[in-house]
Amino acid sequence: MRFGFDIDDTLINLREYAFHLYNKKLNQNVEIELFHALEKVEIHELFGMTAEQGSEMWGSSMEEIYFTSCPPYPDAVETLQRLAREGHEIYYITARPGVHGERTMEWMMDNGFPVRPDRFFCGMKDEDKVHIIKELELDYYFDDKPAVLDTLRDGTLQVFAKTQSYNKHLDIPRITGWTELFELL
Repeated sequence: MRFGFDIDDTLINLREYAFHLYNKKLNQNVEIELFHALEKVEIHELFGMTAEQGSEMWGSSMEEIYFTSCPPYPDAVETLQRLAREGHEIYYITARPGVHGERTMEWMMDNGFPVRPDRFFCGMKDEDKVHIIKELELDYYFDDKPAVLDTLRDGTLQVFAKTQSYNKHLDIPRITGWTELFELL
């Protein structure tokens, strides 16, 4: 079978990692409960920043957010390793900027994710992700973003939401932890 995965906030806990980094960099102590209650992807408002300031903060912190010690979700690596051992095809489709594609792929491999360069797609907008996902004729796809998930629900592809505070409103099959994957199949 062919499995597709978004990376950020689907396989790795990127936003929460950035949240803790912002607290540290801005010398603030915003409570984690506020983060877990967010109904949008962006985190800048929690720190009193405008959208422009948030964009600047993200851009100046991107290197540290993407390529240091952002943790994978529990059991994500082991689950994908098992899929690969069982002979399934694993594809990564991420909207991360294309200039970070090679380093993202290396970071994923260094952290134990089974990655093949010909099955790694990086550097597109959300609507472009949808086209790639459809062209790959995946059997299953996992993502966190409502805009991507909503667009994919109309076909034969089995779509799952990686549960986040900002996607709980979606009436869609979901996964909260990676140990659930094999039960869902």
